[in-house]
Amino acid sequence: MSSDEEMVVTPWKVSGKIDYEKLIRQFGTQPLTKEILEKLKKHAGSLHYLIRRGFFFCHRDFDLILNLYEQGKKFVLYTGRGPSGPVHLGHLLPWIFTKYLQDAFDVKLYFQMTDDEKFLLHHDFTVERSVGYTYDNALDVIAIGFEKEKTRIISDIKNIRALYNIAVKVAKHVNFSVVRAVFGFEESTNIGLIFFPAIQAAPCFLESVLTGENVPALIPAAIDQDPYWRVTRDVAPKLGFYKPAQIHSKFLAGLGKGGKMSASQPETCIFTTDSLEAAEKKVFNAFTGGQPTAQEQRRFGGNPEVCTVYQYMLYLFEEDDGKVRELWENCRSGRIICGECKSILAERVKKFLLEHQKRREKAKDVVEEYFLKD
Repeated sequence: MSSDEEMVVTPWKVSGKIDYEKLIRQFGTQPLTKEILEKLKKHAGSLHYLIRRGFFFCHRDFDLILNLYEQGKKFVLYTGRGPSGPVHLGHLLPWIFTKYLQDAFDVKLYFQMTDDEKFLLHHDFTVERSVGYTYDNALDVIAIGFEKEKTRIISDIKNIRALYNIAVKVAKHVNFSVVRAVFGFEESTNIGLIFFPAIQAAPCFLESVLTGENVPALIPAAIDQDPYWRVTRDVAPKLGFYKPAQIHSKFLAGLGKGGKMSASQPETCIFTTDSLEAAEKKVFNAFTGGQPTAQEQRRFGGNPEVCTVYQYMLYLFEEDDGKVRELWENCRSGRIICGECKSILAERVKKFLLEHQKRREKAKDVVEEYFLKD
């Protein structure tokens, strides 16, 4: 991928070199301030490394959520997954952070599987295939460790009865010119996709409808999903609900040169179902910021800023800030070469997959208990 390729960030496509500062300006979000982080730490007890290291980088009304919490008003969490295939490591990062929030604030989570959207998007998908991926991906959600009594997974197709009453009210307040401008819909777009933003809005208000109280929602998700919430936030006051708040993450890079991790490039993508041998091979084929030879690496040092191996240690496989700094310094100084870094990462990846796959297998016994009951 060339460095000058135009940045594209939409709910369906992410490409080019991502400029997160530019995204904040384009999307109209707010950077996370020191005051917000201090307040989060006060109530959560600690700051998760994903927010300490800037993987979560901007927000809408996260400060309001914390202020309401201080006043005794609990919120619910809402995030999700478009089940179009197996889960990869990039999908897990927002879920890991969501687990931290659930534990820290002792709150409910609604996890939406947009199997209807994926069926509508992909010409080769059947409804059965899409729902099949919903149940398969749910195993990975459960393996993260979400509390069963406080977590409900929603299949849009299976749980449409719970969603439709809310979605149709949302839809009544959104005209076609708005969704065309926000999502780029064209005359050839099927009407299912045009209605879908109302379905994705529904879980924001589900807890309020079920409890009869106005309950704010916080959405931890990657920045590419923001267009849905911009539309939802416009509608919320008209329906008598809080505007859904968001905290946005960056994208985990693929193991190739440039671009986020994507299932469309499986050779640069570590899936949770990969064998240990396959995952190790992908790590050793990863793009790094190192020099062409070990001798040059030791003499000139490497560039961890562009190194995918370093990114994986930073965002997934090393929680100790001191050790991350040490890895950065050793790379820059040439005290460590790329083969050594890859060996370290490969062992971390294999250990993670081994444990995750065991939890994933156990999840098969309880998966139905996590799904929303209409």
